[in-house]
Amino acid sequence: MADTVREIERKYEYAGDAGAGGGAARLPDLTGAAGIASVTDEGIVELDAVYYDTADHRLAAAGITLRRRTGGSDAGWHLKLPVAPGVRDEIRAPLGTRVPRALASLVRVHTRDAALVPLMRLLSRRDVRHLLAADGTLLAEASTDTVTATRLDVHDRTAAWTEAEVELAPGADPAFLDALEPALLAAGLRPSDAPSKLARALRTTGLDTGTPAGPAPAPAPGATAGEHVLAHLRRQAEALAAHDPGARRGTEDAVHQMRVATRRLRSAFRTYAKVLDRAATDPLARELRWLATELGVERDREVLTARLREAVAALPRPLVHGPVRARLRTSAGTDRSRARRHVTTVLDGKRYLALLEALDALLADPPLRRAAGRPAEEVLGRAVLRDCARLAVRVEHALATPPGPARDTALHDARKAAKRARYGAEAAVPALGRPAKRLAARLKEVQTVLGDHQDGVLARDALRRLAALAAAAGEPTFTYGVLYGREEQRAAEAERALPEAWARVSAAAL
Repeated sequence: MADTVREIERKYEYAGDAGAGGGAARLPDLTGAAGIASVTDEGIVELDAVYYDTADHRLAAAGITLRRRTGGSDAGWHLKLPVAPGVRDEIRAPLGTRVPRALASLVRVHTRDAALVPLMRLLSRRDVRHLLAADGTLLAEASTDTVTATRLDVHDRTAAWTEAEVELAPGADPAFLDALEPALLAAGLRPSDAPSKLARALRTTGLDTGTPAGPAPAPAPGATAGEHVLAHLRRQAEALAAHDPGARRGTEDAVHQMRVATRRLRSAFRTYAKVLDRAATDPLARELRWLATELGVERDREVLTARLREAVAALPRPLVHGPVRARLRTSAGTDRSRARRHVTTVLDGKRYLALLEALDALLADPPLRRAAGRPAEEVLGRAVLRDCARLAVRVEHALATPPGPARDTALHDARKAAKRARYGAEAAVPALGRPAKRLAARLKEVQTVLGDHQDGVLARDALRRLAALAAAAGEPTFTYGVLYGREEQRAAEAERALPEAWARVSAAAL
């Protein structure tokens, strides 16, 4: 079973260390700096790490490291996933001779079917210091690492350097690192320009993968409609890949964010059909819809569980009859295990990997139409207005439908149209500026109202199912009826709020 540790650290280089030694370098005495009351010498640790990657270094390009390390208190396999600059999630697995399946799965969105092979061996002699507060609390671990790197994919490529590292203790305030940095800079250290030891080792042995790719930049002023749409698509493809490991691990909101990325991609294909040829994008849109549906098993469970728990918590105690909370916990636990297994199966499947390959191919050779070369303001503005007109038809139809299942369906259709219009407006913000941003915010309000209504429809279905299970077990069903009635009331309130929310959209038109 893999364990996860949030790693917050900063790396520094010693002045004059050109990467060929520097073994005499030492950390300065940090006593008194940034609230440090004392510094303890924890001795020398010898570390031996072999880093794995694909032959074309896909993990390094994504800022990810995978290693097998011996020595120290945490010997084993370590996968480090970037969270933010200087922040990574380190996922650990027991020592073994092969890459653990659980860790290989977490990077499959990058590796696809490529094998993970030994890339680099790093031997580190680590001189460790503990930085303590006045009450003895560990603030951080500071170390000086003398490193020897050897490339394993080519012969006779080695490098050596000395670096300093300060890793925040679990639970410590990240502001401590800011407070400490002036003392380190004053002692002659400088922030490292390499995000990891592996990145520095690759660079100094003849392979620079560059700075790991961040979010796709916004197009430059005057960019064409095609350039704006492609930049948006790249951002969504990056989001899809970034949240894949979290979805596999069950990280909160990761499945939802993956699903949002698939919807934004599909919406862009349809909204900006005059920019991208739908003959090429429709097959990919169908696969993205399939993925969103499969991921929805987990997302719907998350939303429904939270909604029902909040509803029960809001009930006065006299209205809670029988083991309602226990039944909710049991149902949620069973559903969660089933949903997690389903998500993992989907993301490990060939169909998902083929979708990723198809998305990469489309972005590498986009099927641009004539409008792609025209001014973005003109093309994107008209596309957003078309989506708003389509939404208007859906909203008016829903409001004119008598209450009941048919209206529920019409409101759900309007919700989907609101999402598409909102996503289209958000994609146009870099080109259209504040008007598109304001319109997107108003569309989000409509989407929220309609989303609450649809969540209530799903909640009522779940309550009927739970009541049936409770009745079969001889438990009281009164509370489920109370909750059902409250969900009906919330649905009616959402329907009454819709006209006003829609009126604000009309007022914010481009």
